[in-house]
Amino acid sequence: MIPKRFNNLVKLNKEFIMNAFSTAAFLAALALSPMPAALAQATQATAGAADAMSTGEVRKIDKSTGKMTIKHGPLANVGMDAMTMVFRVKDKAMLDQVKVGDKINFVAEEPNGQLTVTRLEKQQ
Repeated sequence: MIPKRFNNLVKLNKEFIMNAFSTAAFLAALALSPMPAALAQATQATAGAADAMSTGEVRKIDKSTGKMTIKHGPLANVGMDAMTMVFRVKDKAMLDQVKVGDKINFVAEEPNGQLTVTRLEKQQ
């Protein structure tokens, strides 16, 4: 028999054990559910949208500032319509891959709120 002075301690211990089992059961159910797979697919879809190439034509190259002007189609991943505008490039070496008038495929993203070409391919 447990002395009365320990009743509160025993009660707290039982509550702790029940909470631990409830948490473990919840985590096991979550791990076995289709939710992680759905989350992985959604993450891949978002990554795929960011990697979607847009098309454009190089209008101007400024190697000193690391920028290029591109006349481009819609940029779905940043929600932008077709237009001509100036982009920064992730790596200034990208500017050596193209010349004015080249048709290109590219990915533009907005790190730090500035539109930046992160991938660039000259069309064949």
